[in-house]
Amino acid sequence: MAAPNSENELKTEVPSSHEAEQPQIQAIRMPSMEEIRAQEVWNNCAVRSVASGVMGGGLGFMMGMFLGALDNPVMQDQMSGKQQLLYNLKQMGSRSWSSAKTFAVMGVVFSAVECVVEKARAKHDTTNTVVAGCVTGGTMSAKAGPKAACVGCVGFAAFSVAIEKFFDRHT
Repeated sequence: MAAPNSENELKTEVPSSHEAEQPQIQAIRMPSMEEIRAQEVWNNCAVRSVASGVMGGGLGFMMGMFLGALDNPVMQDQMSGKQQLLYNLKQMGSRSWSSAKTFAVMGVVFSAVECVVEKARAKHDTTNTVVAGCVTGGTMSAKAGPKAACVGCVGFAAFSVAIEKFFDRHT
């Protein structure tokens, strides 16, 4: 039995460095007309704002239902089980409607401002988020006065940037 040639075995087992360095080339797929139209529809600020308002309203509704269910009546000891149930259902309904409206307005304002600023600046970066957060926070707290509007502006802008960095949308 002849001894195997170690040089030939090495060539058959390990690919050359030139073959290992070549990247795999993948074909580029062009988007279909339906995909292009769908992207154009989604790039419309009104569509984005309405979608954000609907999603915000849904989130607010769910949060209101949850928080309303946790609310205990003041006179709990003197109420029957049926009275407590009716109280909780009323609380859930009023809280969910209130939260749904608030979150819907917040979603519409934030999304609309961010979209308009993004289109005006022709950039997709964190500055758009800061401006949208400031306008949204100021708008939502404006009824309480100018001081509250300023605090709302700064607070919502900071929150928006924190969320933006957490999800790292703009790299």
